[in-house]
Amino acid sequence: MFRIWFNIPLWQRVIAALILGVAVGMWWGPGAESIKWIGDFFIKSIKMLVVPLIFFSLVSGVAAIGDLRKLGAVGGRAMLIFVVTGQIAVWLGLFLGTVLAPGAGVDTSAIEMGAVPEPVPTTAVDMILSIVPESPVQVMADVSVLPLIVFSLLIGIGILMAADEGTPVQKVFDSGAVIMQKVTMVVMELTPFGVFALMAWVAGTLGLDALIALSKLVALNYLGCLLIIFVMYSAMIKFLARLPVRDFFRGIIDAMAVSYSTASSNATLPVTMRCAERNLGVSNSVASFVVSLGATINMNGTAMYLGLATLFGAQIFGVDLSWADYFLISILATLGAVGAAGIPGAGLIMMALVFGAVGVPLETIAFVAGVDRIMDMMRTTTNVSGDAAVATTVAVMTGEIDRREMISADDV
Repeated sequence: MFRIWFNIPLWQRVIAALILGVAVGMWWGPGAESIKWIGDFFIKSIKMLVVPLIFFSLVSGVAAIGDLRKLGAVGGRAMLIFVVTGQIAVWLGLFLGTVLAPGAGVDTSAIEMGAVPEPVPTTAVDMILSIVPESPVQVMADVSVLPLIVFSLLIGIGILMAADEGTPVQKVFDSGAVIMQKVTMVVMELTPFGVFALMAWVAGTLGLDALIALSKLVALNYLGCLLIIFVMYSAMIKFLARLPVRDFFRGIIDAMAVSYSTASSNATLPVTMRCAERNLGVSNSVASFVVSLGATINMNGTAMYLGLATLFGAQIFGVDLSWADYFLISILATLGAVGAAGIPGAGLIMMALVFGAVGVPLETIAFVAGVDRIMDMMRTTTNVSGDAAVATTVAVMTGEIDRREMISADDV
C-alpha cells in the first residue's frame, strides 16, 4: 500500500488532497476545525526548516560562484541581471497584490488566533544597523532572517576569499545544503495530509469567500509569472541578446515542461543546461556556470510570489503596510528567493521570514499551503525560463554563443 502511495507523483496527491479537503470542509462545516492540528503540524515542520535551509543554501550558493578574482565578465553580468530582474519581479507581485487585492473582503472573525503583531517602526539608520548580527547564534535562535542572510553572505564571501584553504569548509556547506534539501523533501511528503486538513478547515470555517480569495491568489500568481516570462524575459532576449524571441522559447520548451511537472529547478537543471547548449548555442562554460548558479539564486517567480502572498495575508488580517514595509518586503523577498532551495515547496518555507518582518500573521501560511503546489509549478517554470534567458543574454554579451545552433523556424 505504501508503494502504491509513493508511486503517485506528489503533485497529484496534493491536488487530490486539496479537492477532498474542500469537499469535506463544505460538508462538515465549522467542525472541520477539529482536524486543523494536522495542518498546524505541517506548518510547524516547515517553519523548522527556515534557518538551516537559508544558512546552508546561501553560503553554498555564494561559494559556488568560484574565485571572486575570476568572476570576470560572466559572473558580474549574470549577478547584475539576477538582482535587477529579481527586484522587478517582486515589485510586480506587490503591484498586482495592491491593485487587485486578492485577500480583501474575507471575514476572519471565526479564526481564533493570537494578536496580530505590529510592524516595528524603524528609521533607515535602525534598519541598516539591524542587518549586522551582534551574535549569529542569537540571530538563528530568534529567527531574525535579514541579519542571518547578511551573515550567510559574508561566510560565503569569506570562503571565496580563502580560495583553496576554504575548500574543506565549502564542502561542508555544500553537503549541508544537499542534506537540507533531502530533509525538505521528507517534510514535503507531509503536504497531502497538511493540505487536506487546512483546506477542510478553511472551507468549513470561512466558507466560499475564502475559496474565492484563494482562487484569485492562484490566478494572480499565474498572471505575474506569465508577465515575467513573456514580457521581461522576451525583452531581455530581444533587446539585450538581440535574438529571435520565438526561437528562444522553442529552444527551452523541454525545460519548461519538465519544470512545470516537477516544480523543481534542481531536478530540471540537466534539461535546462542541455537546452541552453544544444538549442540556444550557449557555450558549455557559460551554460554550466550561469544555469547552475541560477538554479540556486535566480528565483524570480518565487520573489514575485512572496511579495504577492505578503499583501494577500496583510489584506486578510487587516494589516496596514507602509512604503517602508514595501521596501523591506522587496529586499527580503529577493533575498528569501535566493535562499529558497530549488525543490518543491521551498517558496512556502520562505514565507515565514517575510511575513514576520512586516507583521503579517503566520496563519497566512495555513491559508495558502493548500494551493501552493499549483502555484509552485508555474513559479518554477518562471525560474527555469529565467535561468536560460540570463545564460543566453550573458553568452551574447561575452561572445560565448553560436547563433547557428539556435533553433530556427525552419527546424520545427
